Amino acid sequence: MPAPTAPAEAVNKQKVRSAEVGTDILKALAELTPSTSLSRLAEHVQMPASKVHRYLQALIASGFAEQNPATNHYGLGREALRVGLAALGSMDVLKLAAMPLSDLRDELNETCFLAVWGNKGATVVQVEAAVRAVTVVTQVGSVLPLLSSSTGLVFGAYLPERETQDLLHQELPHANPAQLAEVQATRAAIREEGLHHVHGLLLPGVDALSAPVFDALGRIVAVLTVVGPTSMFHADAQGPAAARLRATSQAVSWRMGYES
Repeated sequence: MPAPTAPAEAVNKQKVRSAEVGTDILKALAELTPSTSLSRLAEHVQMPASKVHRYLQALIASGFAEQNPATNHYGLGREALRVGLAALGSMDVLKLAAMPLSDLRDELNETCFLAVWGNKGATVVQVEAAVRAVTVVTQVGSVLPLLSSSTGLVFGAYLPERETQDLLHQELPHANPAQLAEVQATRAAIREEGLHHVHGLLLPGVDALSAPVFDALGRIVAVLTVVGPTSMFHADAQGPAAARLRATSQAVSWRMGYES
């Protein structure tokens, strides 16, 4: 096949550039949701309004944008919604967290695992074990308690109360108002801090740090946890391990479509 001529290369570059501009305008429509004026959109993407208007007409024709005839404002169209829903449906937190979880283990040399919320509670679905003589063994399939594990406590802080109420009553069958108030205070502190750390709560001599992973709708979909022996692992909420864990959970959340 002969090499493309100079004019053909120029046309191809122009098509690529047009696609990039169209994508930038779609992103801007998403950021300015539910609708925006042409002038505000042009200011947001830093382009002349006349240029933005031309691209909007093409996006409207293809169903990716729409204009409200009453206000003349623009928003995302049905095709954009369909593509967005397809992207959300294809996101797999286990797949997206696999490499970051492995990297976290390599950096900290502590056992790291991913848990999701199952019908029995916080369930371990992926484990990266520390590579050294002294380690903490965590099994895939293990179900962790709601109130005596950092993983369970983080889930409890972000899940709707109706989803954790049965487990709460099982673990605190005769809870008094003071105990329930303490649970709520712990959950509020976790939401404020963005992670949780425990020292020997579930197992004596074992510390743990846990942080949430969110999806595009802001729902908790998983918890990342680092565990290690107290003698070697410092589960300090302000320490370097916590900072690395928080960065990893935020990176996975971002890949899931979450915008903090």
